[in-house]
Amino acid sequence: MEPSSPGIARHVKEALLWALLAFVLALPLIGVETFPAVTTLGLRPRFGAVAIVVAVVFVARLLLVGLTALRKRRIATLIEKPVRPLAGLASPRVARIVGLLFLAVAIVLPFLPLDNRRYLIDTATVLLIYVMLGWGLNVVVGLAGLLDLGYVAFYAVGAYCYALVAQAFGLGFWECLPLSGALAALFGVLLGFPVLRLRGDYLAIVTLGFGEIIRIILVNWASLTGGPNGISGIPRPSFFGLPLTPTGGFADFFGIAYSPDQRVIYLYFVILALALGTNLLVRRLRRLPIGRAWEALREDEIACRSLGINPTLVKLSAFGTGAMLGGFAGAFFATRASFISPESFTFSESASILAIVVLGGMGSQLGVVLAASFLVLLGELGREFAQYRMVVFGACMILIMIWRPQGLIAHREPSVRLKADAAQS
Repeated sequence: MEPSSPGIARHVKEALLWALLAFVLALPLIGVETFPAVTTLGLRPRFGAVAIVVAVVFVARLLLVGLTALRKRRIATLIEKPVRPLAGLASPRVARIVGLLFLAVAIVLPFLPLDNRRYLIDTATVLLIYVMLGWGLNVVVGLAGLLDLGYVAFYAVGAYCYALVAQAFGLGFWECLPLSGALAALFGVLLGFPVLRLRGDYLAIVTLGFGEIIRIILVNWASLTGGPNGISGIPRPSFFGLPLTPTGGFADFFGIAYSPDQRVIYLYFVILALALGTNLLVRRLRRLPIGRAWEALREDEIACRSLGINPTLVKLSAFGTGAMLGGFAGAFFATRASFISPESFTFSESASILAIVVLGGMGSQLGVVLAASFLVLLGELGREFAQYRMVVFGACMILIMIWRPQGLIAHREPSVRLKADAAQS
């Protein structure tokens, strides 16, 4: 005998409770609008906006309860053949096809005859930066299972390393790129030593504090980092020694007309190459003993020790590898913007990168791409909503996590499979 579902009255009562909570939160946040008066700021009530928010929350809660009840009723029919949205993307063949499609679109994007091509290239460049950062943090969080809330610190270390070394010694981007990654990896190992015995919430608090320490050092060490004013005039990358300038550079060498889009397209292909290199490196490491050790540590540290794996070295290698990839992305960010400041490396950046890993699915490479695309494109589309942009952004993230609590691609294929003949012998 199936258990009786809650009555409609109970659903309505619960929705009213949520609507009341939305009213309490929305009244001080959007219920009053300030406007300039003669000598001070005036207040203008916006009860209509509050009523819309309350109504939306009430209806959304009713729909959510209804969908949940419908899903429970279908469990018996789906248990033999479960339907998992986006689960097919986790299979190696489908993931390879989707990845090749993404790569083909990324290669032809700069050459499409579109009116807003410059805007699309800039948006795609930002997207690839977040994809690269997501893959780097995925090593620490998704593969090794170590929660890191201060990942932006390694991003900042790589950016400032490139800016300072390039200006002090006159080195180019490709010469400073390994230095930025190596210094960021060193900081990752230094962070790993004090937190070897920490896990869960305690590890998150320590890494969060590490990220804030780096930001405060950047703000206060003005003689080295420029303090709040940051560092400007950071050198741009060259094409095999040819600067992308109007005269005496890339255009003159190849005898073509100079266009400002040449530098933008070149930077786009640089970050595309770095992102592809990051993907290949992480995929290769997952199949090596160190990658399998990361996943063993994530599943059970005690069992990991019983197999003779040293958790200390495994944790340090995870922190160091993830930090190195973050340092590479930071170096590119510095050369692309030609200006950096501590305001570019706040906790919100760490939260965004962590959200990409969690929304995409822990340990999923393709999931990171999908989640980064969702967050970046949603942020760009949200510009039309002006002051409600972050409200819409947060609401969409909540809906995604309700729909897919384990991430867009929650199913992970094994890193290594035994062959059929080897398994039978």
